[in-house]
Amino acid sequence: MSDKGRIVFPELAKKDPLYEEMLPELRKRLALSIQQNRLIEEDFEKAISFYRDRGFSDDIIRSLISPERLGGFYARPATLWFPLDNAAKIYPLSMKRGKMAIFRLSVYLKEDIVPEILQMALTITIKRFPVFATTLKRGFFWYYLDSAKRRFIVEKDHSIPCQPISISRSGSQSFRVLYFGNRISLELFHVLCDGTGGMIFLKSLTAEYLRLLGNDISYDDTVWDVDAIPDPSETENAFLRVEKQKSASGFMGKLATQMSGKLSRLCPCQVIHFVIDTQKLRQVSKEYGGTVTAYLLSLMFLANKYATEEREGTVQIQVPVNMRKYYDSRTVRNFSLYFSAVFSLEEITTVEEMIPNIMQQIREKGTKECMDEMMYAAVLLVKSLQFVPVFLKKPVAEVVYGFLGDGIVSNTLSNLGQCTVPADMEQFIDRFDFVLGGGSVQRAGCSVVSFGNKTVFSISKHTADPSFEERLYKLLTDAEIPVRVEGSEIDAN
Repeated sequence: MSDKGRIVFPELAKKDPLYEEMLPELRKRLALSIQQNRLIEEDFEKAISFYRDRGFSDDIIRSLISPERLGGFYARPATLWFPLDNAAKIYPLSMKRGKMAIFRLSVYLKEDIVPEILQMALTITIKRFPVFATTLKRGFFWYYLDSAKRRFIVEKDHSIPCQPISISRSGSQSFRVLYFGNRISLELFHVLCDGTGGMIFLKSLTAEYLRLLGNDISYDDTVWDVDAIPDPSETENAFLRVEKQKSASGFMGKLATQMSGKLSRLCPCQVIHFVIDTQKLRQVSKEYGGTVTAYLLSLMFLANKYATEEREGTVQIQVPVNMRKYYDSRTVRNFSLYFSAVFSLEEITTVEEMIPNIMQQIREKGTKECMDEMMYAAVLLVKSLQFVPVFLKKPVAEVVYGFLGDGIVSNTLSNLGQCTVPADMEQFIDRFDFVLGGGSVQRAGCSVVSFGNKTVFSISKHTADPSFEERLYKLLTDAEIPVRVEGSEIDAN
């Protein structure tokens, strides 16, 4: 437009006075790229706009998202680095195109997620977890985690769970934070942590998100104060705690019987959640004389047998063991090992007959002594390979992991147990779930987590053949355990 020959531009939108007040302090705390700095500034601007719409006062907004809460995290150069823990060292070596050790943890709130507040929660929370604020780098002898200073992002969930994470670019995240409806999901490359460590991060992030919405949420051992200074014990390689053992064993085994469905090119091709009444599940398990883990294992053995055409062979179900129950460790990194519950196909008969045997296997194979022997074996293995260059380790690891590593397991049951949060946080949460990524030869992987009276048994499918989950559903409902099916549909008849 012109006014007597003078160009007249539309008036630029005025910035919020509180944002303008915060901006100088915020900029002192940002030393990233120009683009990354600007994106974080926009995050603050969007959050303030949200608070304005909710009627929050300036004082409350300042208390929630003061730039001081960033500390010096984004202003300091990235100097930290972490050697991979003993369990993590195999994962980058065994990566293939389309195959990566990813798992997902999700929390379902009772209201839909506000993306701009979740982004602010992650921006504030990440400084408390330096081992997550890293990128995977390839060294001469081993991969390692290198500190990354960047705007860690949240994204809308629009893809199949547990897809590979692009880590080829310098500074790439080794995790994802996703949202959809009322769900916050955390997807993690296993080099960072195990399920216990990931759950501490997810719960701490969720607690901060709820605080930024104006709620009073307490801290506890698994919901950490995100403004506290990280302690070195939280990022220790706890595998080094094991003392020299008389023997070192537990990694090798014979090939296991696999389910017979055709492997999908996309893994997982389906994710199915059985939402189960926790009290009823515990009651039925107790009636059979077993724990929940033992009872679910018995059902999985029966479903595995139903889903294979093999008539001879051995079904082996891998059961991770959280070593923190044997060692007083606060590490959020990997500190889990595993044993395999084993039955020949002919020994898989009925729940009543199998549970005593399963309970015995759990008692014998899951002991501290057995786990220490496996942990010592892991330490010796890493030590024996420490001076072998990565370019020589990698092709061997790909073959061994793809053929033997997955091949000695028919299925997995990873049970995170009863998930707890501070009492003042419980009212905002409906449930949690836990999803495993794909293997090379297994047709399914199973995971369990409970919250309140909801136990979610999740099946990560790597074949379209529905035999396994249909039989599991029938076994549960025949035992009069209420089950609600979510995720990919199955024929429940």
